Amino acid sequence: MQVNNDRSLLDRLGIWASSLCALHCLLLPVLIPIIPFIGASFFAQGWFERTILSISMVVGFWALFSGFYRYHRQLYPLYSLALGGVIYWNKDMFGELYEPFIVATGAILIVGSHIVNLKLCQSCHDCKSGCASS
Repeated sequence: MQVNNDRSLLDRLGIWASSLCALHCLLLPVLIPIIPFIGASFFAQGWFERTILSISMVVGFWALFSGFYRYHRQLYPLYSLALGGVIYWNKDMFGELYEPFIVATGAILIVGSHIVNLKLCQSCHDCKSGCASS
């Protein structure tokens, strides 16, 4: 049961990191005028956003792959994570007008992949046999 709690923690961390990344992108236009006053200009840098997204993807891959390997043997959460990451990484492709919608789509796919992974892992009762045969 401890293994399941560890996987749940990883998925919850992934959900938190992905949500933080989405909030950063969606709130940044509102916060830009006050950033210089609080001395936090690094929030507006592209490298900061890419770093948060990269951490989110690494945590996500780790959580989802371990859920796949140890429990459910379903690949679609990994596909959702990868698609969400690609969409999010290329958010500038359609211009600034569509950026909030693209960010939201990528974040929903990433967070959704963690939620699906949690549900799939929780549906497996036996760590040794997994759910692939169920």
